[in-house]
Amino acid sequence: MLDTANPVRKGEEIDSNAVTEYLISQGIALQGQPEVTQFSGGASNWTYRLKYANRDLILRRPPKGTKAKSAHDMVREYKVQKALQSQYPRVPNMVALCTDDHVIGCDFYVMDRIEGIIPRANLPKALTLSEQQVSELCRQVVDALIDLHKVDYTQNPDLVALGKGEGYCERQVMGWDKRYEQARTPDVPDFADVRQWLTANTPTDVKTSVIHNDWRFDNVILDPSNPTNIIGVLDWEMATIGDPLMDLGCALAYWIQADDNAVMKATRRQPTNLPGMMTRAEVVEYYLQKTGLKVDNWRFYEVFGVFRLAAIAQQIYYRYYHGQTDNPAFKDFGVIVNALHDRCIELIEKNNNKS
Repeated sequence: MLDTANPVRKGEEIDSNAVTEYLISQGIALQGQPEVTQFSGGASNWTYRLKYANRDLILRRPPKGTKAKSAHDMVREYKVQKALQSQYPRVPNMVALCTDDHVIGCDFYVMDRIEGIIPRANLPKALTLSEQQVSELCRQVVDALIDLHKVDYTQNPDLVALGKGEGYCERQVMGWDKRYEQARTPDVPDFADVRQWLTANTPTDVKTSVIHNDWRFDNVILDPSNPTNIIGVLDWEMATIGDPLMDLGCALAYWIQADDNAVMKATRRQPTNLPGMMTRAEVVEYYLQKTGLKVDNWRFYEVFGVFRLAAIAQQIYYRYYHGQTDNPAFKDFGVIVNALHDRCIELIEKNNNKS
C-alpha cells in the first residue's frame, strides 16, 4: 500500500556521489551510498528517493533543459515549505537547499521522506475502507486545506514575500486568460464566452491566506496505521498568498463525483467517486460553515477552477499538437479541453437561469 519509487528513467539520472558530498558538507550525517529510485507521478519537477543506511530522503529538481527558473523554482518551493513547517506540521521536513549548479547542474532541494499511502485515482487494492471511513478521509482532506488557509503568514517574511496585495482574483483571471490564448490550437474552443463571463463576474478577494494551488488527493500522504489521517502534503511549487476560495474552486475542478458524465469520469485522478465522499456542493457547504467565510456567487470560483484546469490541459496538449512531446498520454487532452469548455458553459447557464 505504501507509495514506492521506480528505477530512474533513462536520461534522468542524477550524480548521487555529488549529492552525498554536498549534503555531508552541509553537516548532514549520512552512512554509505544511497539507493536511488525515482517517482513516476507528476508532470513537472523530477522527484527522487535517496535511501541511505541511516536516512531516507527525497530530492526535487527541475527537468533538464528548463530555460526559466521561475517555472521550476526550487528555491521558492523550498522556502515556502521551510517557512510553513512551524505552523503546518503536514509539510515535509526540509533538509538542504543547493543553488550551486556545479553539484548536479541545477538547483535542487532535499527533504525527509514521509512514509505513507498516496491516494491516486483508485485506492490501493489492499486498502479496504468502509463508507464511513471514506467519509472520514474526505473530511480530513478538506480539513487539512482549511487548516492551511488558517495559517498566520503575516509574521514570516518568506511567506509575506509571496503576496502581491489585493486583487488576486483579478490577476488570476487575467493571467490564465493570456496563458490559454497563447496555448490555443485550432481544434479546441476559444473559450471567449467563458473568459468574458469570468472577467465580468470577478469578485473582490474575500480574504488573503496561504494557498496551495494544486490541492488534490494525490498530493496528500495517509498514515499507514490509520489511513483516514493526513500526515503529509506534497507539491508546493504553486503555493502562494491569495484568496482561499480560489484555492477551493481549483481543487474542486479535479473533484469528479459519481453522477458526472462519462467524459468527466475519464479524467478522474482521485477517488472522489467512492460512496461516502462529499459531492462538490457538500464540500463548499462544509468549507464555508467551518471557516465562516461568506460568498455571494460561488459559481465564479467553480467556473474559474474548470477554466484554469482547461488551460493547464491545453498547455500540455499544445506541446503534443506541435510535436514537442510524443507522450501518448497527451493525445486526447484536446478532447478533455472541449469537455471542460462544455462544463463551463453548463455552469454559467445554471447561474444565469438561477438569477
